[in-house]
Amino acid sequence: MIAASFLIALGAYLGCGLLFAVPFVLVGAKSIDSHAAHGSWGFRLLIIPGTMAFWPLLLKRWAG
Repeated sequence: MIAASFLIALGAYLGCGLLFAVPFVLVGAKSIDSHAAHGSWGFRLLIIPGTMAFWPLLLKRWAG
């Protein structure tokens, strides 16, 4: 029961992270870091997992 609840919560967290990662990788990364503006598509693919994991922090930084 506890493990199932944890996995559901983790799935919801990563689902929200994936929804956030797509616009962030396309638009937000270059607004936070000027060097990311010149990044290749390979770079953008590489930052998706990290963006999914740290999406609340990146959202706060992108919004502020």
